[in-house]
Order: sequence, then C-alpha cells, then structure tokens
Amino acid sequence: MHNTTVCALLFVLFVIPSRAASQQEPAPTGKTFTLLGQMLDGYKETQRNLAEAAEKMPEEHYGFRPTPDIRPFGQLVAHVALSQFGTCAALSGEPNPKKDEEEDATRTKTDAIALLEASAEYCDPPVNTLTEQTMTELTKVGDNQAAKGLLPVSLVTHGMQTYATMAVYLRLKGIVPPTTERQNQEMKKKGQ
Repeated sequence: MHNTTVCALLFVLFVIPSRAASQQEPAPTGKTFTLLGQMLDGYKETQRNLAEAAEKMPEEHYGFRPTPDIRPFGQLVAHVALSQFGTCAALSGEPNPKKDEEEDATRTKTDAIALLEASAEYCDPPVNTLTEQTMTELTKVGDNQAAKGLLPVSLVTHGMQTYATMAVYLRLKGIVPPTTERQNQEMKKKGQ
C-alpha cells in the first residue's frame, strides 16, 4: 500500500524529531509546532487547494484529458472526493456513505464540486476532533488497523498528489493554479 509507505515516512520525519525536541528545553520565544497542529494545517490547505482548482477549471474543460489513457479533469475531482469519503468513513469507524458511487460517472462541474464539498464537510468533523492522544488510537481500515492520525496524513498526501495533477491540467488550459496565484499575489504585496 503506497499510502502506508508515505505515512510511515511522514511519521519518521515528524514524530521522532518532535519527541526528541520535546525532551529538550523549550525555546524561550517563537512558535510551538505540534504534530496535530501541522497535520490540521496541511489538511485545511489541501482542502482549499482542491476546492480552488476545481472552481478555476471552466465547465467546458471538465472533460479535458491531456492524453486518451488518463482521467479527465472532472474525474480527478470525483476521484479525490470519493477517496476522502472512504478515508473519513474509516476515521469515523462507520460505513462509507459513497461506496457505491462511480468515480467515472458523468458529472457537471457543479455536480463534481458539490461532491468535493460534501466530502470535505464529511471529513471536517472527524479530522478536527482528533487530539494528540486520539491520533494513536487504532481504527479499522479495510481488513487492517491503522492509527487514526495516519488517515488525515493520507488525506493530505493523496489530496496534494491529486492537486498537483489538477495544476498540470489547469496549466495546459492556460490557467494559473491557485497556489501559484496566491504566491504571485504575496510577492506583489511585498513589492517583489
């Protein structure tokens, strides 16, 4: 399972250094970064990027696919939304409410965005109620068990992979992706 490998790597990169840092004297000034806080920030940023990319692509390009053997843009939106439903159902410990929904069903831009918004609304409560303690609790994921904290990390990694693909589709249609647009606006504010 590719996401398991990514999650394990993120665990090593963030948890072990944070535990080592917690054994040292706290810095007298500056911010405190926690695993939970960083994960929640990443989740919110991912949801924002996905929503803005879905919104930026014009309706007439929702069927656009750069080559015949890859998903059209609208299916990317549906894919990430349906994946989020599955992940957050596992996080909540309940059946996936969209398990019978077809990713490749024909959808309008409005329908695809509504599905993406619904997936974020479904995910927000279980993600936002996690605590440092509940992140290590196990939950059933298919036939396996996983720490609850790994599931939002999976949402972030899969969401950003999908966003990166969406950004390429936007660029191919001459549209500046949302993250680049925000970066350009920040640079203008700073006078660069």
